[in-house]
Amino acid sequence: MAEHAAPNLPDEPQAPGATQTSDTPPRRNTHRRHGFLGIIRDIGYVSFGKYGQYVVTIVTVPLIARVLGTHGLGLLAIGMSAYFIGSLLVDLGITSYLAARVHDAGLGDDRLRHINQLRGDYLAIRAGTLGLLGTALVLSYAVGAPVHLEMILLGLFAGGFWSVSEDWLLIGQGRFGASTAYQAVGRIGYLVLLVAVLPRMPNAQVAVLCLLVSSIPTVVLTWWDSLRTFGPPAKPRDVRIVLRTGAPVFTSRLLVTTYGQGAAAVYSAVLDAVSLGLYSAGDRLVRAIQSTLDPIGFALLPRMARKSADDNFWRHALQALLACVCTATVAAAAVWVSAPLLIHLVFGTDFTAAIGLLRVETFVLPATAVTSFITTAVLPVRQDTTGVLIGAVIGTGVAAAALTIAFRTHSVWTLVYGTVVVEFTVASWYLLRIRTLINRERVTQAAGPAIVLMREEGGS
Repeated sequence: MAEHAAPNLPDEPQAPGATQTSDTPPRRNTHRRHGFLGIIRDIGYVSFGKYGQYVVTIVTVPLIARVLGTHGLGLLAIGMSAYFIGSLLVDLGITSYLAARVHDAGLGDDRLRHINQLRGDYLAIRAGTLGLLGTALVLSYAVGAPVHLEMILLGLFAGGFWSVSEDWLLIGQGRFGASTAYQAVGRIGYLVLLVAVLPRMPNAQVAVLCLLVSSIPTVVLTWWDSLRTFGPPAKPRDVRIVLRTGAPVFTSRLLVTTYGQGAAAVYSAVLDAVSLGLYSAGDRLVRAIQSTLDPIGFALLPRMARKSADDNFWRHALQALLACVCTATVAAAAVWVSAPLLIHLVFGTDFTAAIGLLRVETFVLPATAVTSFITTAVLPVRQDTTGVLIGAVIGTGVAAAALTIAFRTHSVWTLVYGTVVVEFTVASWYLLRIRTLINRERVTQAAGPAIVLMREEGGS
């Protein structure tokens, strides 16, 4: 069993002093090419796997928009916003941090026990939270709760169920191909269910139920893989340790979600369903493009975790960050120019008023690229939960100000402009945080030899 648990490690560099041959330089160049191609391959895997819902969006969004209309799409926006919040409530937003810890204990039996204990503790937390969400959903149907509340609770449970999968283990091992295959089953199932069921039962709750049912095969497959590879998880023992580690990350991610992907659920208190439907039309396109950039961080996470002590860690991280920002800027310009065509093609003429909203929201793409990469690939490797929490608090403060204004204006433009300001404010904080971490590590490295020298002089 232990040999199956070993991650897909890259080729080890040749030890210093080892015999060199004339074939060595070409071999190194080949390794570099393979390493770069491997990164591109993994980014492609994660793009389709973790965010594959945006591939089927080409079919599902036009179908949903034309079947449900602006009012139905607004209700669905509330449910989908709650979906992201429910996913966070169950997995605590720490999947990247736990994936980075897959390599903590080295190889062999110690590593296997470490992972299985972590799995058992994490499962206890997720199963307990999902049970509470399921109970609340059943009670809402029993008492006949308002449709807005039912959509929120249904979305919470659907997102929470998705998060009980073992996909974080696949990411930690660098097995992006397996992750892609398992998630593709669910994505294709969602597409089939939606096309077959929604036209016959045109209801926003049905759309969320299709998403919930389609996630069952993916969850089952990831658990089958983890049981086959690692065996059963250990009995929960250190649940409080996981909760203590996840508390700042969960708090920060929850705050971020309330002004990001979960904003529609929050703003449903002050905006009507039609306004939320128009906002959702533009927001879905922007978030789809944003999510095609997120996999860069996920694909680099296991590599950066293995090379966290490398002297070139920060240089490589900043190069990847710059590439993300440049790509996001080009994407934002392209969407701004093609906004009328995209809205009419995807959503139809009933959503013409969403063109202006989409053009404004495209400006968030460079900022979200910065935030996504730093919080996905850099801070988890450095285990910097404090930086994530502070960034979330800052963003929530700005979002709260926008929500206060929306209570007076009842305008969807307040939501859009507030989103842009929030994302740029948070991105600025994370850039400042990276600079602080780099300077701190430089000071520590510079002080290290001096401290050793002082100790030696003091001992002599």
